[in-house]
Amino acid sequence: MDLTGLGALGAGISIGFAALGTGIGMGYLVGSAVESMARQPEATGTITVNMFIGLAFIEALALYALVISFIVMGR
Repeated sequence: MDLTGLGALGAGISIGFAALGTGIGMGYLVGSAVESMARQPEATGTITVNMFIGLAFIEALALYALVISFIVMGR
């Protein structure tokens, strides 16, 4: 294999692991938020806002991994 093939392989593996990790993180976050809303229905608005902010931060990690994999493939 040449370096281009190894770069593509590395980029694919890295974005796969990033998607796996962010998916697991989002699942835990949403599950905990739903459980919190079930325990304290009066705090639903605050919990929802914080959940969406957390989801945005988690999704940013996946986008960073995607950008890094494009950089690796470009070399």
